Amino acid sequence: MARISSRLKEVTMEKIPDITSDILDKLRKLNINSVYQLAVQSPSELGLGISDVLDVELAAKLIGNARKILTENEVLSREFSTADDLLVRRNNISRYKTGSSNFDTFLNGGFETQSITEIAGEFGSGKSQICHTLCTAAIELMEDDLDTCDSGLIHRPPGSIIFIDTENSFRANRVHQIAEQKNLDPEDILKRIFHCNVYSSEQLEVVIDDLPKFIEQYNAKLVIIDSIISLHRAEFSGRGTLAERQQRLGKMLNKLRRYADIYDIAVVITNQVVSYADGSGFDYMKAAGGNIVAHGSTYRIFLRRYGKNRVATMEDSPSQPYQRAKFTIAENGIRDANSYKTDESDSAW
Repeated sequence: MARISSRLKEVTMEKIPDITSDILDKLRKLNINSVYQLAVQSPSELGLGISDVLDVELAAKLIGNARKILTENEVLSREFSTADDLLVRRNNISRYKTGSSNFDTFLNGGFETQSITEIAGEFGSGKSQICHTLCTAAIELMEDDLDTCDSGLIHRPPGSIIFIDTENSFRANRVHQIAEQKNLDPEDILKRIFHCNVYSSEQLEVVIDDLPKFIEQYNAKLVIIDSIISLHRAEFSGRGTLAERQQRLGKMLNKLRRYADIYDIAVVITNQVVSYADGSGFDYMKAAGGNIVAHGSTYRIFLRRYGKNRVATMEDSPSQPYQRAKFTIAENGIRDANSYKTDESDSAW
């Protein structure tokens, strides 16, 4: 379903109530160029960004007017909606499968749009392999968008994926290999994945701030961040910096949640783990980031490695029970463990 419709293209920023040419100039300098991009802003941050012409109260009013336009165009739900209306919208969301029936059933059909799915696990548990497989499988499911206007049909760019890489984990040759194994066109898939290497926590925050522009430019349907916490965890060490680190992580997740909802995209983040001793000599692992990441994610999946197999556990979900799924990693990406047979080609994974 195309959420950025031709009807909205006709609603220019100038038509937003209470906006002036001076404010428009300032917004454009902040790379805010559409109703969508204004609607995802935070009043406090926007007010600080152009405080010489805009206070927080007016910023909140402008953002509210932009969201009202999206509501009138049925992009967002009304401020108060009946539960049956919400159920209809819920049933119409998109899901992106991985190709492993066990894992996709575990996800109730695939990675959901309008949600943040967190995948946590130790090194080698399969987080990046899931992301690579998802890149290939999701592109296959993204149909070209068709918008209708008075002159007929308008073709928008085909759906794409934004991959934000903080650990230098993305490998284009791996995506190429998975696509070939699935008898898909590797070149088409690679052209529709927009990769961004990030080297510092500040750069990651800037990239996430600018995401609305790139989501619209590339017609992105899926955003993957591998990983959400690695840079902040490395740069903010010690208890004295913990509060600032958590605050900055919280802001990023809050923005990603707004983007997922307003742009109707799926957001997938990977997370690292921390080890704890329970006092009896037994160590156990949990996802890093504490309550900030826990509350910021819609779905929380924890991965564990058992030999050549992996087990995914649904740690938290608003609609699914606590459950597990077994999968393995092979040349064609992740696949069901119960169909796995050891052979020379799979042993490398």
